[in-house]
Amino acid sequence: MEDKMGSECEGPEMSLVCLTDFQAHAREHLSKSTRDFIEGGADDSVTRDDNIAAFKRIRLRPRYLRDVSEVDTRTTIQGEEISAPICIAPTGFHCLVWPDGEMSTARAAQAAGICYITSTFASCSLEDIVIAAPEGLRWFQLYVHPDLQLNKQLIQRVESLGFKALVITLDAPVCGNRRHDIRNQLRRNLTLTDLQSPKKGNSIPYFQMTPISTSLCWNDLSWFQSITRLPIILKGILTKEDAELAVKHNVQGIIVSNHGGRQLDEVLASIDALTEVVAAVKGKIEVYLDGGVRTGNDVLKALALGARCIFLGRPILWGLAYKGEHGVKEVLNILTNEFHTSMALTGCRSVAEINRNLIQFSRL
Repeated sequence: MEDKMGSECEGPEMSLVCLTDFQAHAREHLSKSTRDFIEGGADDSVTRDDNIAAFKRIRLRPRYLRDVSEVDTRTTIQGEEISAPICIAPTGFHCLVWPDGEMSTARAAQAAGICYITSTFASCSLEDIVIAAPEGLRWFQLYVHPDLQLNKQLIQRVESLGFKALVITLDAPVCGNRRHDIRNQLRRNLTLTDLQSPKKGNSIPYFQMTPISTSLCWNDLSWFQSITRLPIILKGILTKEDAELAVKHNVQGIIVSNHGGRQLDEVLASIDALTEVVAAVKGKIEVYLDGGVRTGNDVLKALALGARCIFLGRPILWGLAYKGEHGVKEVLNILTNEFHTSMALTGCRSVAEINRNLIQFSRL
C-alpha cells in the first residue's frame, strides 16, 4: 500500500485529485461545442448550478469513538451487489470525448464492480458495449419513441443482451431549451447507432430521431411491463405525487433526477427533491439519485436522505476525456475513496449505518 501510494503521488498525472480537477482538464482539452454539450444546462442553468450548491447547504453530524478499522462500502441495487453506491448515469455520445466511447465506459464500470446505465443515445452499438465488458452490470435507459414497435424491438434486444433493468426517462417529452447546443448546431453532427427504424439498418442523424413520445402516460407503463421481464426504473421524478403514482403502477425503482438541469430549468435540485420522494414510497421501492454529486460527502448525504445509490453523469465524461477507460476508473476510484473516508469520519462502518441523523440542513 505504501509503495502504491508513493508511486501515485509522483508525476504530472496525479495532479488530478478530485472530480473538479477532471472538469478543469476537460474544459482545457475538449472542443467548445463538445464542452458546451456536456456542461450546458437549460435556459439560465439555475437548476444545473443548484444541483451542486444544494449539497453544500447540508451539514454533517459525525459520531465518534466507533471502531472504523473496517469500513464496507458495498451495497445492492435491484438485488445485485455493487462495490459502492456510486454508479454511472446514462449520458449520450461518449465518442465525442474518447474514440472508444461507451466501450471504455463499460470496461471501467465492470472493473469497478458498479452499474452502468447505457443511454439510448449511445454512440457505440449495444453489442459492442456488451463485448467490451461482458461481465459488467448494465441497465438500459430508454427514451420512449412514438413508434411502439421500435421501443419493443429495442427492449427485447437489450434483454437478450443481458441488461438487468429498463430505465425509462420521463422528463423529456420535449427537449429542454439548451442554448449552447442551439448556437453550436451540435445535433447536426451527431448520429445514433441503436435508435433506428425497424425498416432501416444504418446509423441515422440524431436530429432526425429527436422525436420522443409526447403522449406517454402512466397507464402506458402496463404495456412496457407486458413486453419485458426486466425491472422498470423511472428516471426523472421530483415530486411525492409522481412517486406515489410510481408505486401504484408497480415499478421497481425511481431515479430522482432533473436531467442534470438540462430539461426544465428552475426545478428543485435533485438532493432537495429526494426527501419527499423517499417519504412517499415508504420503502416499497428503491430510490436512487443523480445530479450534482461531486464528492464523497455528497454520496454520504444522498444515502443519509434515503437514496440507495447515486449515479454520476458529467464527471464520467470528464474522466473519459482525460484518459478513456483509465480516466473513468480514476474518477470512480477517487469518489469511492472519498466516500470511504466520509463513512469512517462520521462513524459508519457499513452503508446500512448511514441514516438521517448524520445530517442537518444549514440555515445559510
